Amino acid sequence: MKNLKYYLAAIFAFATWGTFSLVLKPLHSYASLDILFYRVFSCALIMSLVTVLFRRAKLKENLEYFKSISQKSKYRIIGLNVLSSILLTGNWFSFIYVMNHISVRATSVAYLVCPIITTILAFFILREKLTKLQWISVFLSGVGCVLLSYSNLLDMLYSSLIGSTYACYLIVQSTNKKFDKFLILNFHMILSALILLPFFPKYSGSIPTDFTFYFYIEIIAVMYTIVPLLLNLYALSGIASSKVGMILNINPIIAFILAGAVYHEALGGLQILSYAIIFLAVIIFNAKEIFRLKTKEAVFR
Repeated sequence: MKNLKYYLAAIFAFATWGTFSLVLKPLHSYASLDILFYRVFSCALIMSLVTVLFRRAKLKENLEYFKSISQKSKYRIIGLNVLSSILLTGNWFSFIYVMNHISVRATSVAYLVCPIITTILAFFILREKLTKLQWISVFLSGVGCVLLSYSNLLDMLYSSLIGSTYACYLIVQSTNKKFDKFLILNFHMILSALILLPFFPKYSGSIPTDFTFYFYIEIIAVMYTIVPLLLNLYALSGIASSKVGMILNINPIIAFILAGAVYHEALGGLQILSYAIIFLAVIIFNAKEIFRLKTKEAVFR
């Protein structure tokens, strides 16, 4: 039960991202880079204001800790967080581009590929141990993704690009537990904004004048970026990255349902079977925790 709050944080974060198309699709007439620019700049500004106004004590505490560690550790922490910012920026751009110019389903497949990549990277890099049952679930997820790619290989390539960038971000952040989560994410946003700033004058379009654009951008910045990323980082502080990665499958399953129900993208029997297999894989992967929670609930009753 002590890990339940971490699971709930991950579930809420990924369920929220599953509905991302509802606020991103209304901006399909805008260039992907423009959406990315304003999203990142808004996030960096909002989080920096919150840090300055409400989290100065925590900032001072974290800076003092950073000063106290060895030079080698400082370089490692800076390197990890610079890499995280680059991975996030790449993930956001590729996601926005594919969502608005390829298909909603291609983005949902991306976050089906991501848990597989995350689990494998966690096994080899972080030495996270997996049971035979969990390996079976990874295999089932792979089968589901292969079936999905059978009908459209190009979509699978786009999906793999999106999924791999976020999988690498999860792995990097699982080793980044010593600092305040809000401040870490604030740093990522500022650095991401600095990465994009030199490209803004040349590659941005004319400044949007429609209020609707800024309305959706702010919703995306707060409810689809800052809040779920903070919950994601919080989940990583309490449960293994491989488990967080598998819970991520909630995101594409919701996106898949929206693709058919809201955007009327054609759904085939093979695709439905693929998602069913992947959903089964998620249940199998987390079976130990699911049945443990049920057992404890029965005891309390």
